[in-house]
Amino acid sequence: MNGSAASPHRSGSWKWKVCALLLLASAINYMDRQTLAGASVRISREFALTQTQYGGIEAAFGYSFAAGSLVFGWMADRFEVRWVYAAVLALWSVAGVMTGWASDHSQLLLCRAALGFFEAGHWPCAVRTTRLILADRERSLGNGLLQGGATFGAIITPLMLPLMMGPDVGGWRPPFQWIGLAGLAWLLPWLMLVRQGDLPPTGNLHKNPVASRREFLRLVFSRRMLAILIMISCINTTWQVLRAWLPKFLQEGRGLSEGSALRFNSLWFLAADVGCLAAGSTAVWLASGKRSPAKARCLVFLICGLLSATALLIPWMTNGPGMLVVLLLVAAGSLGVFPLYHTATKSLSGAHQGKITGLAGVAAWILPAQAQHLFGVLADRTHSMDLGLALAGLLPLVAFLPFWFVENTRATPPSSPVSP
Repeated sequence: MNGSAASPHRSGSWKWKVCALLLLASAINYMDRQTLAGASVRISREFALTQTQYGGIEAAFGYSFAAGSLVFGWMADRFEVRWVYAAVLALWSVAGVMTGWASDHSQLLLCRAALGFFEAGHWPCAVRTTRLILADRERSLGNGLLQGGATFGAIITPLMLPLMMGPDVGGWRPPFQWIGLAGLAWLLPWLMLVRQGDLPPTGNLHKNPVASRREFLRLVFSRRMLAILIMISCINTTWQVLRAWLPKFLQEGRGLSEGSALRFNSLWFLAADVGCLAAGSTAVWLASGKRSPAKARCLVFLICGLLSATALLIPWMTNGPGMLVVLLLVAAGSLGVFPLYHTATKSLSGAHQGKITGLAGVAAWILPAQAQHLFGVLADRTHSMDLGLALAGLLPLVAFLPFWFVENTRATPPSSPVSP
């Protein structure tokens, strides 16, 4: 399908209204996810959580997200996306609301695992939607809106939390409930705007099921796909560890007040967004000269990896502007590698869009989930989060080698993006 053939009778503005809903869904997705990190110190105090237990909660989210990526990646190809998307958003919103009623560590762990499982359906469904309703030339803008929603949610959540939580230690509960209710409210415009048949499954495209399975397996076991899986495992581990632990590090590790930590957390996400945009635009600018696009992207990826690796300085730094500047550099570098990753991989298959997105999602979350647990264990043993942050910041440099391989081997049909 080369454009919005799924909805030939729709107006030209309809597809962009759908993209606006996708942006809102991405924002709600990240707000649900990031509320735990912002309220982590209060929750840890109320439930007397060790760092290992908090890391285990983040790990449960990651493992469940990996499992959900497989399930909903398959479902996004097999069933009508209108209903699959509505179901996963409703269920992750309910999980968010229930988190606000958790009364102990076990219930919190269960709610977080449910949130991760159902949130995983967002990306296969959203990427599938943009592919169905947008023409080839429009998809980069559509996916940009999709990614922009996640960034918007990440930036505003730390700013909203102090207003929603209030001064009481138990005030961490209302934000989970209000954001979950916002997700449920999203369902009404989605079901009104998207009608039955607008987003059909791809089963009817597989005229030869045996050949289709062979094509999928060939893609999965290619060397380029292996390099892509290693790459996304590394860069997403860095991003997810920093995303989950930064508010705790600033408050418990470096003694900042909750308000100061959350305001800096919002600035940190803004710096990450600037790094993401700067990396993409710089690669384009460098490629307009004598460098090839592949060499330009490799150079920018390496620069971003080095920026992220400035996290190695953190264990040697005291509190102050210098440390905060380093954290902002790490933010810019750690997210700056993602548009380069997306450009290098692109899309392996339209017919297997959801499954490829789901498979990459598994790789993107298995290592981060284990890293979350190990981070907590290391923090408890060393009574510091400094070393964990330093090690996490190194991984984009590790990802440079598989990135270089993908960029410097013969191109194959492109692969689907996986968002952080």
